[in-house]
Amino acid sequence: MNIQVICAITAAVSLALGIVLYKIFIPLLRKVKLGQKILEIGPSWHKCKEGTPNLGGLFFIIACFVGFAVGAVCLFNSNMAPNGKSFFLSAFTLLGLALSQGIIGFIDDYVKLFKKRNKGLSGTQKLVLQFLSVGVYLFVNAYFNNYDTVINFPWGGVDFGIFYYVIMLVAMVYIINCANLTDGIDGLAGSVAFITTVMLLLFGINNSMPQLSIPCAALCGGVLAFLIFNFHPAKIFMGDTGSLFLGGFIVGAIMLTNNEFLLIPVGCIWILEGLSVIIQVTSFKLTKKRVFKMSPIHHHFEKCGWSEVKIVAVFSFITVIFSALTYYLLII
Repeated sequence: MNIQVICAITAAVSLALGIVLYKIFIPLLRKVKLGQKILEIGPSWHKCKEGTPNLGGLFFIIACFVGFAVGAVCLFNSNMAPNGKSFFLSAFTLLGLALSQGIIGFIDDYVKLFKKRNKGLSGTQKLVLQFLSVGVYLFVNAYFNNYDTVINFPWGGVDFGIFYYVIMLVAMVYIINCANLTDGIDGLAGSVAFITTVMLLLFGINNSMPQLSIPCAALCGGVLAFLIFNFHPAKIFMGDTGSLFLGGFIVGAIMLTNNEFLLIPVGCIWILEGLSVIIQVTSFKLTKKRVFKMSPIHHHFEKCGWSEVKIVAVFSFITVIFSALTYYLLII
């Protein structure tokens, strides 16, 4: 059994379990009225989506972990079993970062849905938890996985010493939060994450990195199951549980390749979404004028008359281009 077959089994298990979970829980979530609340500051035309079940990210996370477990068993029962300690340290570090971010998102969703506080955790509370999560991740990588303080750029590596941790701490938390901002229209966050994860899956397979390829295969299956029910018109939303998990996973996967600079091209859409918010807020505070009709930028395009399907298609195409560029930079 080769790595391609193992990854196919992993993705298939995750996909099948995800579909079953969504089939079971979407009606249940509707019945108990655990639906999305559309805030007054949000797009008024999204009011029709109010009541759509939330917490969809929880189910593709479960599917992802079950798929990973099956893939790991297949790997160690094959004739290509790697060093167990190295495999699990790397894979669990990646999944641990993603899961810790997903837990932060779940707490936020829980407060919104069960405590009836529309804004969930405060920005400060969320950031403190995220910095703690990423800080632990960087410590584990440095201590157990022997990561150095060099950031590899296309033109060569630069050793930032102790400043490496400051740079990566801020960059990783920023990009993870940008992933959260992308979750604003049906199918967008899931499609962008799926395309990026497929690229990382292919890189892991072609470079004999089961610690990367098997988790990626598991996530691909789970996210694809979610997208079946999330494409417009969405039957379920992922919530912060899902978007922060996806942000943590992609960031951790890029770190696993030891090419931190590639967080920029691989996270191009996320970064664009985040920058649009920063530009909008800064412009309004300084000049009382808005650069965009609404931020994040996907809402700007909605107000320009683009349909949700068109926005997802265009943003997905851009993600494909930048994912191909990222893959090229990884293999040269």
